[in-house]
Amino acid sequence: MLFRKRIEKSCSYCKFGTKLDDEEVLCARKGLVSINGKCRKFRYEPLKRIPKKAKAQNFEQFKDEDFSL
Repeated sequence: MLFRKRIEKSCSYCKFGTKLDDEEVLCARKGLVSINGKCRKFRYEPLKRIPKKAKAQNFEQFKDEDFSL
């Protein structure tokens, strides 16, 4: 969930971090760190977090008649 109470810490969606590429984050406090890094100064910024995409549904179990009126 995007707004749950317990968020696992990650520099990729910290208030002080700026994502540089897929592997590095520039932290205002610690400098250049790994994207999975974490520290005590972590502050959650919900707008930086990108939720995982939903799994595609399998509609092969339905027939064409199920979708007609």
